[in-house]
Amino acid sequence: MDLIERFLTYVSYHTTSAEESATFPSTVRQTVLGKHLADELKEIGLADAHLDQNGYVWGHLPANDGTADMIGLVAHMDTSPAAKGDGIRPRILRYESGDIKLGEGVTTREKDFPNLKNYIGQDLIVTDGRTLLGADDKAGIAEIVTAVEYLLNHPEIKHKGVAVCFTPDEEVGRGTDRFDVAEFGAREAYTVDGGALGELEYENFNAAAARVTVKGVNIHPGSAKNVMKNAALMAADFIASMPPAETPAHTEGYEGFYHLSDMKGDENEATLKYIVRDHDRAKFEARKAFMEELTRHMNAKYGGGFKISIKDTYYNMKAVIDRHPALIEDAANAFRAAGVEPITVPVRGGTDGAVLSYMGIPCPNLSAGGENFHGVHEFVSVQSMEAMVRVLVALISR
Repeated sequence: MDLIERFLTYVSYHTTSAEESATFPSTVRQTVLGKHLADELKEIGLADAHLDQNGYVWGHLPANDGTADMIGLVAHMDTSPAAKGDGIRPRILRYESGDIKLGEGVTTREKDFPNLKNYIGQDLIVTDGRTLLGADDKAGIAEIVTAVEYLLNHPEIKHKGVAVCFTPDEEVGRGTDRFDVAEFGAREAYTVDGGALGELEYENFNAAAARVTVKGVNIHPGSAKNVMKNAALMAADFIASMPPAETPAHTEGYEGFYHLSDMKGDENEATLKYIVRDHDRAKFEARKAFMEELTRHMNAKYGGGFKISIKDTYYNMKAVIDRHPALIEDAANAFRAAGVEPITVPVRGGTDGAVLSYMGIPCPNLSAGGENFHGVHEFVSVQSMEAMVRVLVALISR
């Protein structure tokens, strides 16, 4: 099975995770792909490959250079619940320029997605306008499996050992919740979960999830004066009191934000979900403190009714990676060996590697080659994926 056939097979599996699920993994369907991947790893020569009881896929390629050195490669199996992830119907096209008509009346317009200009003359795998594609992160999985298979088929290439892990539930922030450090075995690793070819990332947001609940007082509108407390309107007041310019649509680079990701409510009760992000730890703490202070202000204004819970989800891996500069140097050299100039950019998000770095496995992030993740405009370049296989082989080889 070649790289692209492998990728197209993986995206045919419905693996959307579910944030509200109480199970682990959050959806059983992820384990169906996990079983396929474990079987495939075993078939190509990783004798110990298996799917564990928590939905993780493990496998190890022993070193053949006479050392015990081992590097880890990690990618995630789930796709984001932000867009439909079942019944994916990808197609491959040669991109020459201009807009791409996907189907279902959906067009990826060059003026809206200026990154398209970087792919003129390349073969793109796109959606049909109904679903996401799943390159996040099945492109990374396909590249890892293909690189490992290449080394197994070319024993003359001396290489260090490789620990492979494919995780569930990364998209809902639980990808490392039951990660078995001892099972993995590697003391250093890379996630292959980035975007455009060349991305080498070792800075990410500090992140938290905030939930604001609002309890109102409902009564018939005809007799509501001085009695009704409309929870939906109270929640709207909270939203309007947040900094309007500190949202994802108005920030870039190292700028943090508050992101309202979900809202539900009526006169009786309303719920707001926010994600809070900042690269700077002090500013991150200040953002959480601001939301708590705003909640106190709203309670004073309305005579109660507001509650907030804030839970940290991950921290900036830079504090850990800075103590392991060889990881960045090795990755940069591997990119260049494959003819790719590395691009060091801060991640405006997070990866499993951010949490693994604080679990004792420093873990920068490498590109997987996709663009426009979590929506119908997602695509991946065939040439980028092929280049990433070369990068991984160079990274593992001596």
